Amino acid sequence: MNRNDLSEAVRQTLRRFAEPYNAHYGVVPPAPTEDSVPLQGVAVPVGEAHAALREAAIIAANLPDNYLLSRIPMRKEALSSSSIEGTNSTLDELLLVEEDGHASEAASQVRDYAIALETVVPLAKERGTSIFDLGLISDLHTSTMKSDSEYRDPLGSFRNRVVWIGGGGDISRSTYNPPPPAFVHSCMEDHVHYLHGDGMQTMNQDFITRMAIAHAHFEGVHPFRDGNGRVGRLLLPVMMAAEGYEPVYLSPFIEDNKQRYYDSLKAAQQRMDYSPLTVFMANAIRDSVHELKRLRADLAELRNDWLTRDNFREGSAARRALEVLHEYPVLTVGRLAGLLAVSFPAASGAMAKLVESGILEEKTGYARNRIFSAHEAVKLLNRPFGEYEEVIPLNFRT
Repeated sequence: MNRNDLSEAVRQTLRRFAEPYNAHYGVVPPAPTEDSVPLQGVAVPVGEAHAALREAAIIAANLPDNYLLSRIPMRKEALSSSSIEGTNSTLDELLLVEEDGHASEAASQVRDYAIALETVVPLAKERGTSIFDLGLISDLHTSTMKSDSEYRDPLGSFRNRVVWIGGGGDISRSTYNPPPPAFVHSCMEDHVHYLHGDGMQTMNQDFITRMAIAHAHFEGVHPFRDGNGRVGRLLLPVMMAAEGYEPVYLSPFIEDNKQRYYDSLKAAQQRMDYSPLTVFMANAIRDSVHELKRLRADLAELRNDWLTRDNFREGSAARRALEVLHEYPVLTVGRLAGLLAVSFPAASGAMAKLVESGILEEKTGYARNRIFSAHEAVKLLNRPFGEYEEVIPLNFRT
């Protein structure tokens, strides 16, 4: 880590590592400030982000259920956040795993992340910012890392070793050194205190800015040996839910703009310049809501097309199935029966009609325990972030 890349204020926080790294220093991030922070060029993107959050709330309020804002977006969040860390799976594989239970290690890790989101986001909506404590951070790490066979430290426990960011295995080439292990616990106590929002930060800082400050602080502390990126990004929708916003899942945007993400984190951690990361978070929210709206429109168009393919009797199981395929595009007869609250034979008959209409395809070739896929819906849901979208310029400072 080059000291010349650090601002004077950050250099004042450096602490020497113990042997064998005693030639190097770690940054001990100060507690996230409750005061206003100097920002440039953030007003327009932050305003757009808040408008997008209001749109997300309106969408959620007008949906008969919240699955379009949760189930698939949570899984795409899990896929993208894991992919950023080099753990790669696909939406098709993940949805298939949830039906047949057989998973590769990568798919298991992604599934664990999605399950963690499904568990904690509703709790955050219910409990608000009181949900944040060290136990939550530990639980999120345990949940997201339990299927990683290469992780050797105790799950959920703060690290007891030196770590660094960048430089591969060579600390002398790192771009940032998180604090020595002895400082991690106190730094994380500062972190959860900030997330509670009991101080003046809620008066002095916009919510988007607080997201940026909290995210930079968590990643700067790097409390675990591994899994910090996953947990840190998972905390973003949890913050939104706890603060009363409809959660928006940002990792697909982050994956699509990784270098800007890393650069904006670096500016916050090395120079305590939060403008780039605030703008990045704002753009991520804005574009992610735009993506959601486009997906809703495309799925509605697909459903309307499906309705023309056969004479679906109003109220029939086959007709009602069309209303759940956007949230369960890969499913078994038993799953459909449960979703529609109909008998297994009725669900089987609906599946047969949908296969005959070209809406579903049988994926396994088995005589029993068959899995069906709404392949056109899966294609839409699996679309890379921003594909077929008009280019929306990002409001990054130059």
